[in-house]
Amino acid sequence: MARPDELTFAPLGGVGEIGMNLSIYGLGNRHQRSWLAVDLGVSFGDEEHLPGIDLIMPDIRFLEKERDNLMGLVLTHAHEDHFGAIIDLWPKLQCKVYATQFSAALFEAKCAAERNPPKIPVTVVPSGGRVELGPFTVEFIPVAHSIPESHALAIHTSAGTVLHTGDWKIDPTPIIGLPTDERRLRELGDAGVLALVGDSTNAVRDGRSPSETEVAATIKKLVGAAKGRVAVTTFASNVARVKAVADAAKAADREVVVVGRAMERVVQVARETGYLDGVQNFRSADYYGHFPPDKVLALCTGSQGEPRAALARIANNDHPQVTLNKGDSVIFSSRTIPGNEKAVGGIINGLVVQGIEVITDRTDLVHVSGHPRRDELRDMISWVRPQILIPVHGEALHLSEHAKLARAAGVPKVLTCRNGDLVKLGPGDPGIIDELPAGRIYKDGAILEDSKSRAVVERRRMGFAGCAFVAIALTDKGELADDPEVDLVGIPEKNTAGEIIDEIVFDMVVSTVEGLPRARRRDADATAESVRRAVRAVIAENWGKKPICLVHVLTV
Repeated sequence: MARPDELTFAPLGGVGEIGMNLSIYGLGNRHQRSWLAVDLGVSFGDEEHLPGIDLIMPDIRFLEKERDNLMGLVLTHAHEDHFGAIIDLWPKLQCKVYATQFSAALFEAKCAAERNPPKIPVTVVPSGGRVELGPFTVEFIPVAHSIPESHALAIHTSAGTVLHTGDWKIDPTPIIGLPTDERRLRELGDAGVLALVGDSTNAVRDGRSPSETEVAATIKKLVGAAKGRVAVTTFASNVARVKAVADAAKAADREVVVVGRAMERVVQVARETGYLDGVQNFRSADYYGHFPPDKVLALCTGSQGEPRAALARIANNDHPQVTLNKGDSVIFSSRTIPGNEKAVGGIINGLVVQGIEVITDRTDLVHVSGHPRRDELRDMISWVRPQILIPVHGEALHLSEHAKLARAAGVPKVLTCRNGDLVKLGPGDPGIIDELPAGRIYKDGAILEDSKSRAVVERRRMGFAGCAFVAIALTDKGELADDPEVDLVGIPEKNTAGEIIDEIVFDMVVSTVEGLPRARRRDADATAESVRRAVRAVIAENWGKKPICLVHVLTV
């Protein structure tokens, strides 16, 4: 008698961290499985720890190996942490991509902004629709979130149904899009759900996330009370927030000027897909200076302190079209993503010093999360009644709190896992049965590197302790043919005694070469290594840090 197919789940990104989401589901036996991928996102580099790294993506070595068995990539929604890695990684997978209309349109616009994007086939699935992908039937269930057309995925298989929630919240009065489909989720629960794989982002927060409608009311009040110019910054993808800002501007008889390419792109896609029907036309940044201060509102990118985004340039007074002055207002209709606090704080402080009023969610309800708090998590569990719950989309604390809540809510089996863990969901006892390759890929300029990349490691070291370059010319008898060349980069000019470090290093290079036995001097590699060690040691003695040291020996 044939053994029944095993249903498995593995996160390759997005567990133990916020961002870089990639989940895979497998159906089959240990020797042959069909795979379904859900989302393929990025997280963002940290200049302090990863200098020069723009994006971080999940390592997809396992999926590359299983490419022939990959039935498709399904997108829950169009946030960068869920679809931002597709353009770079899709050529390694060459699979079909499935998304609803808005996500597909935003992805198309994203591809159009790239220089030479690959031709990626995207199949549009209606909201609430189903798609058959090998042994998986995937159903798109509308959920409220901070971008149009977010969906939980009901993944129906012969071994049971999994509800993959994606990012969601319960918002009975969303400004744009459908509320979370409680009726359909309850129906799934009645039919039987094997596992719930759920968003943990706000599992540490009690109560419920407020509604977008409440934010809209606050923004309308603040814009109506403003005397001078108003700038509002928010996540470009939050179309509901864009509409709320537009409605507030209209009520205050202000024109909306869109500033920033990302915002322009989302606004265009939202109009094309009908999400801004009935909303007044916006103006380009060229028109900003044509309106009196009390008749204009700038809708800006840059809520996360991005140095090249519109708001940073406005705050630094180097934006070509948009300026702010004393008495004007800036509304941060966003939350600061962990890691961006310093950059955002710098912009806020810069604006305040200029006499500009800054309004954030610390003082006014100008932002709400798109993720469920604890009461909403309890509601989802009560509707779906899963046999198994696996917390994902969160750092260790979020996952742990979600797991505790699920146990308290009576879920029979709660499993926590890490990126790379292969979890058997059924049939039989669920648990971690294997470990798959998992890790990170860095986008370094136009190049994809693994996390052990020499360039990244060396840049970090250079950023901390600089670099010493030494060039030496030796005759065939091992004598110095000329003075060594010494170039110190990122190293202080003088030591604490006021002595010039370049001169100290130069003297050390000469004395080291001359102190070597003549036979050793004829070995360029041995000479270079002796000089390298001596230079690092003397700089450490005078500065307290050891730089990277590169020595080039030339025989003339």
